[in-house]
Amino acid sequence: MKFILIAALLLAFNAHAAPLPSTVKQALKQAGIPLDSVAIEVRGVDARKPLISLNAGQAMNPASTMKLLTTYAGLELLGPAYTWKTEAWLDGELKDGVLHGDLVLKGYGDPKFTIEQFWLWLAELRARGLREIHGNLVLDRSFFDLPPHDPAAFDNDPVRAYNVGPDALLLNFNTLRLRYLPDGGKLNVITEPPLDGIRLDNRLTPGLAGGCDGWDDRVIVQPSGDSVVLQGGYPGECGEREHNLSVMSHTRYVEAVFRALWKELGGTLNGELREGTTRGNAKLFSTHYSEPLSAIIRDINKFSNNVMARQLFLTLGASDKSSIDRSVQAVQDWLQKQRLNFPELVLENGAGLSRTERISAAHLAQLLQHAAAHPLSAEFEASLPILGRDGSVKKRLKESPSAGHAHLKTGTLEGVKTIAGYVRSKSGKEWIVVFFINHPNAKLGQGAQDALIEWAQQRR
Repeated sequence: MKFILIAALLLAFNAHAAPLPSTVKQALKQAGIPLDSVAIEVRGVDARKPLISLNAGQAMNPASTMKLLTTYAGLELLGPAYTWKTEAWLDGELKDGVLHGDLVLKGYGDPKFTIEQFWLWLAELRARGLREIHGNLVLDRSFFDLPPHDPAAFDNDPVRAYNVGPDALLLNFNTLRLRYLPDGGKLNVITEPPLDGIRLDNRLTPGLAGGCDGWDDRVIVQPSGDSVVLQGGYPGECGEREHNLSVMSHTRYVEAVFRALWKELGGTLNGELREGTTRGNAKLFSTHYSEPLSAIIRDINKFSNNVMARQLFLTLGASDKSSIDRSVQAVQDWLQKQRLNFPELVLENGAGLSRTERISAAHLAQLLQHAAAHPLSAEFEASLPILGRDGSVKKRLKESPSAGHAHLKTGTLEGVKTIAGYVRSKSGKEWIVVFFINHPNAKLGQGAQDALIEWAQQRR
């Protein structure tokens, strides 16, 4: 009798289980990716068992799909209305528009303190009566307790925007936008934002042939003292193009932008840049507040912004100070409280820009299932890119019936290609799909992932 019951249960489970679709297996074979290098889990949002599970318990590098854990934890721990602050303190006497002392800017990790917001805030300081600073500009970055960041450590490409390290006083993602404007035999380059004291040294060869694919790899941008040197060539047939690069330290960048904008607003700064902490006798002059977390996680997930994810991750462990260890512990404590046991989980920065971070496909699917049942599920799902419509999957399956019917987060590193999120089938059923590839041919695996998405969308 006992044997019959067990057999009946197995038959009931197998009746709902499905093999890996042949289109997925064929695409993996064409890409030269063996099945033991992938992990897949497909399950209904309300199902107790997966529909498809292949190597799903194996710890794998999730690349940027790790941002799903960071942003969901952020929503739960901080709340969708959470905002970051940046403070201006006066360390001295302000009289008749003149500050006889230092202006202190103290950051608390705002992930998206843009140049537009900074300009408006400095205009507010002017409106509050500050005109001349007869002292130094002091940057208080002490809220984050971090080891020195090497932007070249990940892939030896230190100027790439994705390699910007976190900072308590992060301004405009610490990046410089370079816009290339071919004009006949000339090549003009516009830089944004304005940087006081920084000179652009344009040594580019205009009109260089070679096609537009990989054009930005042929433009070599290097900082050199108080100059940004552009070398190499730019193909004129590409027309106007732009890219964002990080070419200086956080402190030098904030100073250069502050001086340029402060001068534009009619202010003066007589002193120098200094790093320090806010002293006890300083007076709070003004506080800037960030966009709410609900808006921040949209940028993190839709555009896979690494530095914003790292800022949020560090905020999760913040009290009087924040550190990586505190944030890792905060996430682990939160998972335990939610009864989500992920023993294989390895966290380094919460952004997925890592060679050491790990999670299993089964546990990421479990996290997505937990999120789908959460009161804030609408906020979370809305932060994910819409297949064929926006974000990092805007150009993916645009002409497929699946377009517009999936919210999916992607991840890409050398040897890693991942995707995870929600797919709504034509019958209205919502599926959780997680597909990890960790293999030297991973970049060829998009076809297999797309085949699984389409299969789930067509399933009744």
